[in-house]
Amino acid sequence: MRTQFDRIKEAAGRDPSPPWSVRKRRLDSLLTLLHDNGDRFGEAISADFGHRSPQETQLLELFPSLEAARHALRHGAGWMRDERRSTSVWFLPGSSKVVYQPLGVVGIIAPWNYPLYLAAGPLVAALAAGNRAMLKLSEFTPRTAELFDGLLRKAFADDEVVVVHGDAAVAAEFSRLPFDHLLFTGSTAVGRHVMHAAAENLTPVTLELGGKSPAIIGPDAALDHAAERIIVGKMFNAGQTCIAPDYVLVPEDRLDSLVAAAKAVVARLYPDLASTTDYSAIVNARHYDRLAGYAADARSLGATLVPLSNTAADQDSRRMPPVALLGVTDGMRVMQDEIFGPLLPLVPYRALDDAIRYVAARPRPLALYYFGRGERDVERVLRETHSGGVTINDVILHIAQDDLPFGGVGPSGIGHYHGRDGFLAFSKAKGVFRQARLNGMGLFNPPYGQRFAHLVRLLLR
Repeated sequence: MRTQFDRIKEAAGRDPSPPWSVRKRRLDSLLTLLHDNGDRFGEAISADFGHRSPQETQLLELFPSLEAARHALRHGAGWMRDERRSTSVWFLPGSSKVVYQPLGVVGIIAPWNYPLYLAAGPLVAALAAGNRAMLKLSEFTPRTAELFDGLLRKAFADDEVVVVHGDAAVAAEFSRLPFDHLLFTGSTAVGRHVMHAAAENLTPVTLELGGKSPAIIGPDAALDHAAERIIVGKMFNAGQTCIAPDYVLVPEDRLDSLVAAAKAVVARLYPDLASTTDYSAIVNARHYDRLAGYAADARSLGATLVPLSNTAADQDSRRMPPVALLGVTDGMRVMQDEIFGPLLPLVPYRALDDAIRYVAARPRPLALYYFGRGERDVERVLRETHSGGVTINDVILHIAQDDLPFGGVGPSGIGHYHGRDGFLAFSKAKGVFRQARLNGMGLFNPPYGQRFAHLVRLLLR
């Protein structure tokens, strides 16, 4: 791994600021790779999961990866341009500008839940900014990792983009390499270790973590619409989505209606949940057992589990139908950890103030969703809560807007990327002041006398 890093680092040093023609060629190569192998990625990801809906892979992984590359190709040349800045009147006729320079070599650690998009998206940003990249792909999705590695080897030189395989020990070693920037997507617990390892080299990091992303159903929300969008977002990839609605805050007088609406949505969208190919499996036995443990723990502590489907869970196929949890408390593991599965706690509230206080009192999540018609309530939620991003009257869709930054805050992450914000994350914004040949700086030279004192009085007035 160190040999690979040294090779790519040396290449970056030979070409520290590639022109747009080189960046465009690399982005075009990645775009073609993704476009021409969509079916193969769908098959590999499904095999890694035991079954993953190929339509969901197209919608949630392939499409946003292609869009990210296309967006960078449309706008990247403009992002690269020097940016003129104002110059203090005291230093005229000098001039100021910002020059955006590639950092060098970017490390990307991608997770298993969206093994294509969460590797390709950061790679697009790194390449658009003129960097070279090393990727550590998840050992939990080995077929996808092997496919992506093989395709990247054909599309890029071995000193442009490199893939590293291995388990957690390899990931730890990867984190300790002296990258010029390191982006990690995964759990908050592992993110702490990544940040600690990167600190040894003072490597700047972007951490895309997660947490418990709430959905708030406002007092005036269209309940059927809210139920449909929340259930769809929760059941994408069987809930194994970092910005899936983790729990729902609902007016207490609408709780029963929400449960009934959620059951109706599941029945309509997944009429035969036991056999449909539209619903995905839990990625492996460990995560299936983790989710079953959350449910058992909640039940033992007094929660009521309400199946939202008539289909029973199947441990052999790792197909877990959605379940609503009522009467949850902070002492339950399902309310402490990011769920990452089709368990959906419903938390009743009396007034919107209570819902806002509930969110604000907890660690800041990666996403927040609000359903409601009143603009004043929307603005209150936006102003009085913190989260990485927000979608109003829907879920998840803010991640698909390439011109919006994506990233967490506090325990849900550090930094952000996507679109121009990704270009900026992987660039050094270098401030440059150009002195004019004729200038007044000599007036401040020693020896300091009356002229200096007069000028300083003007500066400090």
